[in-house]
Amino acid sequence: MRSLLTLSFLLTAALVPHARAATPQNVPALPTPAPFQTPAGTPHAAPMLSETVTLNRLSGPSFLRIPDTCRKQACALVVVAHPRGQSAERLHASPQVNVLVQALLDASFAVLISDDGGANTWGSPAALDQVAGLHADAVSQFDWNGRTYALGLSMGGLLALRSALPGSPYLVSGVALIDGWADLRSAWGGSVARRTEIADAYGLGTAPPEPSLNPLAEMMNHAPLPLFLAASPDDAVVSMKANADLVYSKAEAGVSDWVALTGPHLGGNRFSVTLARQLAGFFGRLEARELARGVVQR
Repeated sequence: MRSLLTLSFLLTAALVPHARAATPQNVPALPTPAPFQTPAGTPHAAPMLSETVTLNRLSGPSFLRIPDTCRKQACALVVVAHPRGQSAERLHASPQVNVLVQALLDASFAVLISDDGGANTWGSPAALDQVAGLHADAVSQFDWNGRTYALGLSMGGLLALRSALPGSPYLVSGVALIDGWADLRSAWGGSVARRTEIADAYGLGTAPPEPSLNPLAEMMNHAPLPLFLAASPDDAVVSMKANADLVYSKAEAGVSDWVALTGPHLGGNRFSVTLARQLAGFFGRLEARELARGVVQR
């Protein structure tokens, strides 16, 4: 497994230039990184080379990144679910998100940046069904070892969690959430705009979603999961207490990670090389455990 990047980025929470036009409902935009310099004499590995396969759907394209190592050996897949109002295209083009993606590629994971069935699908069962089709297409494109992991950013946390619960159309062996929503009822009650989007995505009327539709409620009845949670008490969009804190109560001991952050929702430190290294390390530990068990999940 290749060593991870040791470049040190200075990221800020400034908005990307076109974010306001693309996010009319005050969706937090991804931060723009400041220029970076590599300290003289600091050794670092070159980024893992990869190819990109575009998977088209009516709702938009998704992007599969395949590192060169996955043409020589069997690899696991990480499915990335996007924030509210975003798209796979925006994540694929984002320098910040690519810090995380590159760390996963360097650790020999294929990465599917998913369209999630649209911009505001809120982890609905219909969205998961579409991602299941993307997953099936993706794993046919490289030598897949049978294991899948999920990474959810903000709204994408709901889809990432749903994919790991019973009834999911594909098996997920570990979940990472960065500022991730987990409680659908909390999202529903937080704003009229979100309520309208969730009602549309789930085909609801004016009544809130049933507990059976809420990934957090379902998770409370589930066996502990390998979890990587990165969250901040300063996040005014996704309450850490109502989401990450509760989710972590169901984290599998010994393999799960809690990363305490500071600053606003999807701030620049969510896309630092340090956090990217921690994220890749979490999935890498799960892979090492499964390889030690000799587990193959096709």
